[in-house]
Amino acid sequence: MARRTIEALLAAPREAGTPAADAARRLATIHLEGLGYRVTAQPFRFHPSGLLGFPLLGAGLVLSTLLVTPLLVLPGVAGWGAAAVWLAGAGGSVLLGLGVGLGRLPLGESREDANLIAVRGEGPVSRWVVAHLDSKAQGQSMAGRLVAVWVVGLAAAVLTGLSVARLAGALPWWLAAPGLLLGVLAGSLAGRGRLRGVSAGARDNGSGVAAALALAEACRDPATGICLTGAEEFGLVGARAFARRLGAAAAAVEVLNFDTLDQEGDLYLVAHDGRGAALASRLEPRLRGLGPTVRRRRLPIGILVDSLPLAQAGAPAVTVGRLTWRTLGLIHTPADRPEGLSLELAEAVGRALAPN
Repeated sequence: MARRTIEALLAAPREAGTPAADAARRLATIHLEGLGYRVTAQPFRFHPSGLLGFPLLGAGLVLSTLLVTPLLVLPGVAGWGAAAVWLAGAGGSVLLGLGVGLGRLPLGESREDANLIAVRGEGPVSRWVVAHLDSKAQGQSMAGRLVAVWVVGLAAAVLTGLSVARLAGALPWWLAAPGLLLGVLAGSLAGRGRLRGVSAGARDNGSGVAAALALAEACRDPATGICLTGAEEFGLVGARAFARRLGAAAAAVEVLNFDTLDQEGDLYLVAHDGRGAALASRLEPRLRGLGPTVRRRRLPIGILVDSLPLAQAGAPAVTVGRLTWRTLGLIHTPADRPEGLSLELAEAVGRALAPN
């Protein structure tokens, strides 16, 4: 039953705030209601311009690099001048990028999307099973974004070091040149994060939704709820809205998030803090025997998942994922298609983690 719903979901892209996302929520609602769940929508508004946060940071980095490089090598400039220009430019770029990326400095029109919240019983929920329903396509894959984040961090560190070294005197051009090249490269890589094209989001996150629906089918525990979030790809907007809805009650629930369960690679239990690590250690034995090696780890820098804002709200939270570098090269692109993708492992993970 879940397989038919997933196949229908993957027939079209599901970018948040579009009619395709509405259609996907209707399919998921029909499926969950057929399983006996009571489904409600939690609507919210978001700004698609949030995806411009990283490109704007990159543009600011390029501008700051071009301004500071002459000050690093010209002997007639005060030693503190380069440091002041770099700190002002880089700091302003970070603030602008964060403001836009987190929706605090919105650009353009907003869209409406929603979370689907499904429960069986009337009593309190002690575990929430989460998976994001939306998909997106950008000018770079997730692998490309990770590389961009690492290069931006390296460029910032190198240029900060050069600015500090300039306090002792003008630098030779051959020492400043690597900073210039890194700054321009980092900015150009960051700038590729804009929306481009459409994606069926088979791995990210049709596979995660498949796991959540398989768990929903196998679960008879009235204290387990299902939350299919929206606008995850625009900065975890739906998960942040859900965390606000839970409020102080977040500390009393466990969160199990499914995000990208490919047919190859190790199976990861990703935690954000000690509470999540303890939950991961309890879940790990239930995943052994499914085939892949099971590993526990913390969230890598440059990747965001829906369990993060829920962990920040106080919940023990874990994200379950299976992926390789090849997977990262597909997701967030039109190449993340259902053709050739097996959902057997994703469904097996969902069934294995269903409460007894």
